[in-house]
Amino acid sequence: EKLWVPQNTLAEKETGMYQEIFPRTARFNTLILSAKDGGNVLSKDNLVAAMEINDKIASTDSKKLEGETYNFEELCVKAGGSCANSYVGICQCLITSILGSWDYDLESLKTDENLLETLNSNSKKNDFGALLGNAKYDGEDKVISAEAMTITYFTADRAVIENGNELDAINEQWEGDVFLDVLQNYATNSNLINVEYLSARSFSDEFGGAITGDLALVQGSYVVIFVFLGAVLGSRIIPGAGSRWTMALGALFTVILSTGAGFGISSAIGLFYGPVHSVLPFVLLGIGVDDVFVIVNAFDRERGATSREFETNADLIKRSASALARAGASITVTSMTDLVAFAISASSGLPALASFCGYAAVCITFLWLFASTFFTGCLVLDERRQRDNRRECICCLSRSSKVRDGEEPSLPNKDAFKENFVSKYFRKYHCPAILSKAGKTMVLVFFAGLLGLGVYGAMNLSVEDSERNFIPQGSYVNDYIASSDEYFPSSGSELFIVFENPDKIYADRTSMAGLAERVSGLSKSAPYIAEPEGESYRNVMSGLQEYLSVSGTDKIGNVTLGSDSWPTTQQDFVLTLKQYAANPENGYSQDVKFSPNNELEAVKVKLQYIKLIKKFRGRDVQDSDKQIEAMDETRKLVGSWNDLPPRFTYSSKYLSIEGFKVIRRELFQNVGLAIAAVGIIVLVTVADFLTALLITLNVAFCIVEILGCMFYVGIVIDSVSVINIVLAVGLSVDYSAHVGHCFMATGGNSRNERVTEALADIGAAVVSGAFTTFLAVSVLLGSSSYVFKILSTQFALTVALGVIHGLILLPVMLSLVGSKAYSSSTEKDSIIVEVTEENDEEISNN
Repeated sequence: EKLWVPQNTLAEKETGMYQEIFPRTARFNTLILSAKDGGNVLSKDNLVAAMEINDKIASTDSKKLEGETYNFEELCVKAGGSCANSYVGICQCLITSILGSWDYDLESLKTDENLLETLNSNSKKNDFGALLGNAKYDGEDKVISAEAMTITYFTADRAVIENGNELDAINEQWEGDVFLDVLQNYATNSNLINVEYLSARSFSDEFGGAITGDLALVQGSYVVIFVFLGAVLGSRIIPGAGSRWTMALGALFTVILSTGAGFGISSAIGLFYGPVHSVLPFVLLGIGVDDVFVIVNAFDRERGATSREFETNADLIKRSASALARAGASITVTSMTDLVAFAISASSGLPALASFCGYAAVCITFLWLFASTFFTGCLVLDERRQRDNRRECICCLSRSSKVRDGEEPSLPNKDAFKENFVSKYFRKYHCPAILSKAGKTMVLVFFAGLLGLGVYGAMNLSVEDSERNFIPQGSYVNDYIASSDEYFPSSGSELFIVFENPDKIYADRTSMAGLAERVSGLSKSAPYIAEPEGESYRNVMSGLQEYLSVSGTDKIGNVTLGSDSWPTTQQDFVLTLKQYAANPENGYSQDVKFSPNNELEAVKVKLQYIKLIKKFRGRDVQDSDKQIEAMDETRKLVGSWNDLPPRFTYSSKYLSIEGFKVIRRELFQNVGLAIAAVGIIVLVTVADFLTALLITLNVAFCIVEILGCMFYVGIVIDSVSVINIVLAVGLSVDYSAHVGHCFMATGGNSRNERVTEALADIGAAVVSGAFTTFLAVSVLLGSSSYVFKILSTQFALTVALGVIHGLILLPVMLSLVGSKAYSSSTEKDSIIVEVTEENDEEISNN
């Protein structure tokens, strides 16, 4: 969880202080039981069924781990106080459940003729709040029925750090072999009660399983892209003269080499690898294939009217040099802008985002390098293969004849470059439509409206806690969360107030014991702290005060008490507190910290927030705004207690809540800086201020509209969508930068003519790259993983909006105010088209 929270925050400091004083000592595994008929879970049959489940969990051994088996009694937290009348066996373990009223003994429960009397005699109404769901009480506040009950098992933490990862193999083995296995079997076969459950390993299992399972979809996207590349890179699909299946394979190898080199270097320089990094090969595939189409398009166009068979090796080298001069500048522009966009976000305060963007920046550097060298070299070799009439992939074999069956001997320009149907579409239909006066007006009006919708959506985009979304649909974890929301709506995150300084703790002992009065009545508004009763509140000082006033110190030090019923000296107070807290019957053993010399160091008080959820488009989600408000107001409240010992607050949710506070700022800050950097890079590489400005504006408009579309399709600002927005900056600039650079490199008598020639030249490559990315995205749309689902949705938005901006809006803007072409620009494309059309006619006549 630390990967997605900002560094150097107050919450991080509080967490470090808390864990230093009270290191984590337990893992919890919990289940919720409810009657299948929606009736009373406290009926005898239901309670017997619950006790049978408990017996199965408590008595079953895990499978052998390094030759040893383990059961719950061996692994549990030895805190005691779980049973009404016993402190041995399972009763020495920390369990929270009403079944402790019968000492977790099945026979005692079966023979009890008055279950509710037993239950009420051992617990009070306040105790039932966290143990029973939707309980009903009589006039004397005695429980008479409930719709659900919960049982929570605490095991002692045994985590160790191995290679930077925290592992608890023993507990995880027991959780999988016993707790989860027992409950999965019971949930499947029970006709009496519903069982929903959650273990300490559940979130990592389900999230990791979803990511791992959907990695096959990424592999599938590579297969889809390979087939598409093989079909469109060459002039024919069936392997033979003119096909380029070998180059399709070369394109994938370019991406794979870049990924491997980037991951290796990133790891070597100390960047950590996280679960979300698994989407990077998919991202690099989209960027790399775009570069491939641009290089191949330039390489083919540089052949002009010359047939392959009449090119020498020297001619091919010269052609590749000219092609890279033509395409290299274009892919350098896009690669540098992608690199800078990711490099800026690599400085993010969110470690996972910073690491992901660092990996991406390094990988894109290698992608540019390998596309310019490895892929181009493969392209030259493949062109020689085709010239020499050798076979695909197994190029050591030649065809028997250079003249195909049924063909006449080659003409000098028989297989000269010819524009494909996409280029002809741009020349004959697309450009005349958008470059007419009416067309330009409609384009500008349409995109103005689209930008307006984008601005509105972006302004209403909210930060939400999307933790639940990471759990795949159909998971048992979702069933548990739904039951928890239904039956225990008031049970929110735990809050601890830690008091330090033993002198002040003794001096302010009475005030600390009366802390409940200070936190009462705070549940309806910020800080949203639940009423201090039952399982929602635990204060060792109030417990000790009550014990001393009733029982004295005979059993806990036998010290002298003053008129206020407290020990008269600090030394006696510490002795009394230590013995009282150490008694498992009292349940406070985890709430007091003593030094090895038995000196008091700290006392903690447990409170609980109410459950802060809201409806978002028909779903229950965590209310991040209220969580932020609750955290800030809690700190303000606790900070105002100047009459109490030095103190600080801690909640496990605070780290995430600090992330909510900064992630929106991080999003707009990083995107703004990335767009500004893109503008500078484009200006340097395109070398024209006006064209660079138009490209940058197109990218900015596109990003605003993507943010707006996120609002309309229900995507919130969270750790995943922030990463994808950074990706969107890099991807969307590609479409506009290619067109803008090609426009500047194309001569002509008018802006309209230059736009037409530029789109006829580069448009097909842009469309092919975009369509390839969309094909890969379509494979992921059926993913069960939240990460891949959001990735594919945002990628689809980026591709769609990026393409229409690059191929519709930018051309219109260039036709209106575009700069003059470079002095080195040419008008040969139109000549090539005319020559090749004449060649086609000559070939057909022959």
